[in-house]
Amino acid sequence: MFGNYLIGLREGLEASLVVCILVAYLVKTERRDALRPVWLGIGIACGLSLAFGAMLEFGTQELTFEAQELLGGSLSIVSVGLVTWMVFWMKRTARHLKAELHGKLDTALAMGTGALVATAFLAVGREGLETALFVWASVRASGEGSSAPLIGVLLGIATAIVLGYLFYRGALKINLAKFFRWTGGMLVVVAAGVLAYGVHDLQEARFLGGLNDRAFDISAVVPPDSWYGTLLKGVFNFQPDPTVLQLSVWALYLVPVLALFLVDQSRPADKKQSSDTTPVSSG
Repeated sequence: MFGNYLIGLREGLEASLVVCILVAYLVKTERRDALRPVWLGIGIACGLSLAFGAMLEFGTQELTFEAQELLGGSLSIVSVGLVTWMVFWMKRTARHLKAELHGKLDTALAMGTGALVATAFLAVGREGLETALFVWASVRASGEGSSAPLIGVLLGIATAIVLGYLFYRGALKINLAKFFRWTGGMLVVVAAGVLAYGVHDLQEARFLGGLNDRAFDISAVVPPDSWYGTLLKGVFNFQPDPTVLQLSVWALYLVPVLALFLVDQSRPADKKQSSDTTPVSSG
């Protein structure tokens, strides 16, 4: 559940910050008349993201088992690629996000209402679609019929909305650079588990071989239905009996990606970014 809470918090806070930056800029520049089309674009983006998530959840139920596993495994791998790109993109460009959005908003204001709707839709829609796909893949990997992963995601998103509102009102200050650094590292660990589960899906779909080649089996030591087995699966998508291919892919992703993410934490640019604790405010 914690892993899914982290996804909802991290992804939700990114979307919340985008919304706060857009709204705060219009308020500060006394362009409140442009708030309605911006909120319309945000609403359309949220609706599309929810529809995409519902399509993933309910649109695959009529497929055969092999087709479900093939689709689920493929989308899990795609979602890991997207979230990996997002983690590195946010790390490198977060300090420029405010200026970038302001520039796009200025251009949209000059072009009219339709451009404002499109700007807000594109700014939030990308985050929403990425979130829907990765959440679906992660819940599928760790849920096994339980509602706990989905509850974790919803709690994370709710927390992100509250934090976003507090940022907007100027009631909360937090070192966003450190927040995204720590959550980004943890998200890479979660993504590694989702990737391993996706590979297992492809093996069950008979797209990849080696389904019966177990790297190890510690089910007797860590029963999947025990409280600690459930905890490990919920946080890390841990599996007590992974295949050799699953374990290999997990290690080949986690070690280099996490190393690349952590290797340049002491760059001067990061220090500059770490001083920006209040990127959005309406005051």
